[in-house]
Amino acid sequence: MRRAGRRGRQAQEDCPMENGVGREPGVPEPPPTEGTSAPRPPRARPRLVFRTQLAHGSPTARIEGFTNVKELYGKIAEVFGISPTEILFCTLNTHKVDMQKLLGGQIGLEDFIFAHVRGETKEVEVTKTEDALGLTITDNGAGYAFIKRIKEGSIINRLQTVCVGDSIEAINDHTIVGCRHYEVARMLRELPRAQPFTLRLVQPKKAFDMIGQRTRSSSKCPPESCVSSGKETLRLRAQGPAMLQEGPSTVEEEAARRVDDLLESYMGIRDCELAATMVEMAKCSPAAAALACALDSVLGEFAFPQEFVAEVWAAVCSPCSGQE
Repeated sequence: MRRAGRRGRQAQEDCPMENGVGREPGVPEPPPTEGTSAPRPPRARPRLVFRTQLAHGSPTARIEGFTNVKELYGKIAEVFGISPTEILFCTLNTHKVDMQKLLGGQIGLEDFIFAHVRGETKEVEVTKTEDALGLTITDNGAGYAFIKRIKEGSIINRLQTVCVGDSIEAINDHTIVGCRHYEVARMLRELPRAQPFTLRLVQPKKAFDMIGQRTRSSSKCPPESCVSSGKETLRLRAQGPAMLQEGPSTVEEEAARRVDDLLESYMGIRDCELAATMVEMAKCSPAAAALACALDSVLGEFAFPQEFVAEVWAAVCSPCSGQE
């Protein structure tokens, strides 16, 4: 008797239940009654896979599963069997040291990522005869600051060994690896005039068709874009997961470009992701004073001057007033 009871219970477990009664196998489930809808299956998150190469030459690899720049470098390093610290910066859709194609905080879903790795180390002695050296500094988000622009006619422009894309590893033998771009720019501004100092630089490893290339800024250069190509982009964040979102509008792109220009003018740095973040904060601020409070709470380490914050707010919220 106990065996039959077990078989009966097993038969009920094998059959779907309807109103507490087992339904015979093979009998189709009745359609939902009027006014109800069948549950939809959860939408699968798209698998985001990006193609990548080493800029000086390598096979093509595919990477996925990263949420910020450090994780991106880790994935690239893993597929090519190198250390993440070998990567100086990445460019999108070109293997050349093109600062207009520099990878920032956004990657278009169709973008091809080229990783520029450490090449030769060089030291150069500089005498600061003017207040400004003519350098614009940016960083890779993973501990390396490097030269993004060299102003024509400047002190650095006269030193042929210094090139755009060179990573600044040390100033007077004091290592700056791990420092942010604004910290490096501040150190260079604070160096005394008429006193020589030494820069230790690491240049990106070059392919044969790039040897001898040197890029400077010019008034004839086209304006930089602070976003990547493509309508849909993956936005990388320092904290939290990466977000898939629509690319910025033309108005937002222009506002970010103006803020990036202000960063260069006031602080000697360029940072498209920082500029885009400041645009978002300015749009949520009713006045420059409110923007200053928001920046202090989130980006206080930058110590932005008040006049800079006022110009940022005007550039984003009253763009016509800042145009000549």
